[in-house]
Amino acid sequence: AASKLEISMPAVVEVEFGGTARIECNFYIPENASYTYIDWFYVDRSNRQVRLYHVTASGVLEDDTDYKGRLSLEENKALSLSLVTLQDARTFVCQVGAGSYGVGENSTELSVYSDSEVPEVRRGCTQGSGRLPARPNPCSRLSLPPQIARCVSRNSFPPPNITWHKNGEQLHPRENQVTMPSTLTRESSGLYTVSSTLYAPVTREDRLSRYHCTVHYWLRGQRRALESQRVKVNIFYPTERLKLQVVSSSALVKEGDNVTLVCEADGNPPPVFSFFKKNLNEWQDVSSLAEPDSGVLNLPDVNKSSSGMYRCQSLDLDDMTQKEEDVDLVVNYIEGVRVKMNPSSTLREGDTVTLSCDAHSPVALNYQWRDGKGRKVADGNQLVLSNLTFETSKTFSCRVMAPSVPGLEQSKQVSVPVEGKPRIVAISSPLYVRQDEVINLTCKAIAFPPPIVQWSINGTAHEYMDNQHIASNLTVRVSHDLLQAGAMCRVSNKLGVSEKHIQLVDQKSTAESQGVIIVAIIVAILVVAVLGAVIYFLHKKGKIPCGRAGKQDITKPEARKDKIVVEVKSDKLSEEAGLLQGANGEKRAAADQVGQSDGQRP
Repeated sequence: AASKLEISMPAVVEVEFGGTARIECNFYIPENASYTYIDWFYVDRSNRQVRLYHVTASGVLEDDTDYKGRLSLEENKALSLSLVTLQDARTFVCQVGAGSYGVGENSTELSVYSDSEVPEVRRGCTQGSGRLPARPNPCSRLSLPPQIARCVSRNSFPPPNITWHKNGEQLHPRENQVTMPSTLTRESSGLYTVSSTLYAPVTREDRLSRYHCTVHYWLRGQRRALESQRVKVNIFYPTERLKLQVVSSSALVKEGDNVTLVCEADGNPPPVFSFFKKNLNEWQDVSSLAEPDSGVLNLPDVNKSSSGMYRCQSLDLDDMTQKEEDVDLVVNYIEGVRVKMNPSSTLREGDTVTLSCDAHSPVALNYQWRDGKGRKVADGNQLVLSNLTFETSKTFSCRVMAPSVPGLEQSKQVSVPVEGKPRIVAISSPLYVRQDEVINLTCKAIAFPPPIVQWSINGTAHEYMDNQHIASNLTVRVSHDLLQAGAMCRVSNKLGVSEKHIQLVDQKSTAESQGVIIVAIIVAILVVAVLGAVIYFLHKKGKIPCGRAGKQDITKPEARKDKIVVEVKSDKLSEEAGLLQGANGEKRAAADQVGQSDGQRP
């Protein structure tokens, strides 16, 4: 065990700016004796100790100092200082009095730091407004070391230092080449702001380079670093190469497409662009079609005349140098689509006609034929139509396509009129009517040229056309004369006439005729029933033997048996009545004779 008073304190206590510092004072007194007093001091700039606290067994006395209000004494007599400032970076002393063991003291150095903020970096060279950029120093041309960027780090303590990096590699100063002047500013808070500016030569290739700065500082005995964001420097350089290309929605340009000519230059800032089109041996200025202040020329809805040589011309306003680039625009097209008809004279029903299609294009063409309803009927540039009728499609279209240029096609329609005299295709005959009834008579015909429909009777007529068909509806009242004579529909054009008769049938007479027919059918059924009963009666009496021989006699009668004749006719009531009479009278006797003759057979 120690034989004297001992006091232990940390040599250094580090605290962040604005934080709270805690300084401990640990002491040992032999034989567990008690302290007489504990005093806390700080050392001012004159190296003089200024008391902060006096602690005895009877109480704690705080001296009136600048620290009053920020100081406190903990239970174990440790000193606590809040809201630490940079001025608090000084030495603090703890003194302990132990009676007969004397007086002892020790000290701690309070170190205040401020963590650096992330450094800000700003590009030095920027493009000015207008076509001609602002290029005063330090934003010079490539020949002079321009200002690349400026880096600023704020609120640091102690002061940090700044390094520069290009594409991740640290840059070092070189005389008349790379310089990095720095400035250090102490703020009112006591913290430091450090700035550094990088000047370095650049080339065209540096347009893709990235620059950043790094702030280095010490914190709690360790070296720390913070990096800024990476920036791209705006470097000015003249145009060396010009590129002009055709931009279209399809690989091969066709008539009707929207085409854009894009001119690109590798200079910065971009030069002024102009566009020209070659007509014969002269260049025509078409810059009015270009977008303002850009290298884009718009050509909407191009056609055959849009084809040709186009030129883009660039002008660098800094050194007034010009460059040119040409491109050939080819617009694929189809023109002159025509259809010939052979023979070209008037066509009649039954004729044959040949349709021929032709067109002009710089690329190979395919041909296809479609009818008036859009249905495909044939491939090839010829279409042969045989045995023409009115029902043959009145129009055909030739579709011309360029298989090598998707979407390029044209169509031409041709009319194929077939002439002939009218043909009545539908008529309302026979028509069952009643006298004094109002009815509609219908007559439908097909013809070309369009025919005229006439009726043999008076009435109210309504006509309508359906393609080459004409239909006429005649509204009339049924008279006795109309019922007897009927009506005639007459359809005519310059090539002929067709007529058809409409028969009118009285529904009352029809009903009477139907009654007669029903009566005849009933009588016939009764005759058959009576004959069946007679045959059955003779069979029971044994007059008609069964077996094969009997069947042969009936099915194959001899000459004398031909007198038995059964004839049923339903068309004349007089004959039906006679047949019934014969069956009940005379013919019954004949049947009995047949039975007797059969009975006398061995």
